[in-house]
Amino acid sequence: MSGHSQFKNIMYRKGAQDAKKAKIFAKLARDITIAAKSGLPEPDKNPRLRLAIQAARAESMPKDNIERAIAKASTDKGGDDFVSARYEGFGPGKVAIIVEALTDNKNRTAGNVRTVFGKRGGVMGESGSVAFNFERIGFIQYPLAAADKMFEAALEAGANDVVSDEENHEIETVPDDLSTVTEALEKQFGTPSASRLDWKAMVKTPINDLETAQKFFDFVDALEDDDDVQRVYHNAEISDEIMQQLN
Repeated sequence: MSGHSQFKNIMYRKGAQDAKKAKIFAKLARDITIAAKSGLPEPDKNPRLRLAIQAARAESMPKDNIERAIAKASTDKGGDDFVSARYEGFGPGKVAIIVEALTDNKNRTAGNVRTVFGKRGGVMGESGSVAFNFERIGFIQYPLAAADKMFEAALEAGANDVVSDEENHEIETVPDDLSTVTEALEKQFGTPSASRLDWKAMVKTPINDLETAQKFFDFVDALEDDDDVQRVYHNAEISDEIMQQLN
């Protein structure tokens, strides 16, 4: 079975990002709020909300923060009018980029994203300009210590693919099965470290020099630093040698 080790490259500086817990929690809370507004504010009756809460728990978000985010979805408690937005284009090295955001002001967010593309060596494109390079998947992650039988359990639960390395088990599902597979695995192994819908690159773009790699990751960092940006996806393929130099 084929894996999707792209996730290690996407998050190669997670150690630095972990210091930004307040920003991470704010983005998770926004995701919970909009999920609660999309249906009933009860996790057992709202799959999208259930997944958003699972993602927050995986980041050790306090229970009070989660409950406040759900309450904020109620109009009589001042819930903000957040909407989803997606932006596409190319970053340094002609790498395909998808940016997903939740915003209460599309003009502001589009302007901020466009500025990053323009000032950091990228080119912002129209909707659909790079999405054909990706497929939508469900992504679940557990630390390697979670279980030795993750492969069999995940496939039995309905997963399409399981890849394990020295740190994590990465499980791939079709989007509609993400909630079901997550629930089945959670009963056996506890809360996953990640459970979300992702974009998986079908065609990779290699980055073969250190200077371009540094510019590319600075570009991704600048996008992720925007409060409205929830996640950045790419199709870059970077050698272990260059990654070691970056770290």
